[in-house]
Amino acid sequence: MQDSTSVGIVTPQYVQIDKPLQLKSGASLDSYHLVYETYGRLNAARSNAVLICHALSGSHHVAGYYADNEKGIGWWDNMVGPGKPIDTNRFFVIGVNNLGGCHGSTGPASIDPQTGKHYGASFPIVTVEDWVEAQANLAEHLGIEQFAAVVGGSLGGMQAMQWTLDYPEKVRHALVVAAASKLTAQNIAFNDVARQAIMTDQEFYGGNFYAYDTLPRRGLRLARMLGHITYLSDDSMAAKFGRSLRKNELSFGFDVEFEIESYLRYQGDKFADLFDANSYLRMTKALDYFDPAAAYDGNLSAAFRTAKADFLIVSFTSDWRFSPERSREIVKALLDNELNVSYAEITSSHGHDSFLMETPHYHQLVRAYMENIAV
Repeated sequence: MQDSTSVGIVTPQYVQIDKPLQLKSGASLDSYHLVYETYGRLNAARSNAVLICHALSGSHHVAGYYADNEKGIGWWDNMVGPGKPIDTNRFFVIGVNNLGGCHGSTGPASIDPQTGKHYGASFPIVTVEDWVEAQANLAEHLGIEQFAAVVGGSLGGMQAMQWTLDYPEKVRHALVVAAASKLTAQNIAFNDVARQAIMTDQEFYGGNFYAYDTLPRRGLRLARMLGHITYLSDDSMAAKFGRSLRKNELSFGFDVEFEIESYLRYQGDKFADLFDANSYLRMTKALDYFDPAAAYDGNLSAAFRTAKADFLIVSFTSDWRFSPERSREIVKALLDNELNVSYAEITSSHGHDSFLMETPHYHQLVRAYMENIAV
């Protein structure tokens, strides 16, 4: 029996953008394609569109499942669907795989039309600003002049913020969840260690591993294991794994002994077979580079002077990677500009991954906010 709160079977859609995209790095793409999914219906006034921006390892597959894989449920399926906090009975929801990704949009694993080979290492660095411009081109293709809301968690929340700066007239509400206006030095350090794990893998071949019919699995596996540790909290790891052993005694060796080791290696192995290493490098660099206040001598309040949207900012108590303090900095900058801001600090033990969890208070909050958005 089909779940009445699921959007059900979904089908990815593709759009070719033949409009040149000038990237922040100085490089440019003459054309590119984006893969996206939509849920719900666009109303006659085209006023009920909601854009969901994904985090580092996310994709366009936000909700529902594919006809040939019912277990491949969208990464935010608990949030998006009929009667869910982002209700597809009211809203036309769009999920898009970002440029430089590895789930169908033009990226390092794509074929460069000029060479007939994989872009590989030649694919340019992309930034949050570049993604927002590409998303704006998708909105134009769909005939959407203004979003009712732009929503995202983590790196997705950074995109939601950037939308309000680059296209202040095109977004009425921004929901920024478990995000920050810039990474701390510690976060940049974690990202660099992850990149070094990939780039020093013997199978990386300077980013052109496609030509050698191989993958830098070892490096990508280590990068994911490191990242996964930072997404969890000490309490959640203790509650789920503690110091439990896979067997009842110590082996006095270096094979997997603790359940947490088994879990991390499983997550690393699974990720290494699904995600492109070059995309991972570029996604983490986009995180590092995001800093809208940089152009204003570090003054975040000045950076938000052009914003006009209403905001919901959400943080989680156990998120030590994007701590509540970072969210409060955003709230202050918005209030300094007399913008309408709602802020919630949700008690959760799940760490940074809390934004993906079905925590009742969190979901009730998002539901209440979305219900008050006029369409």
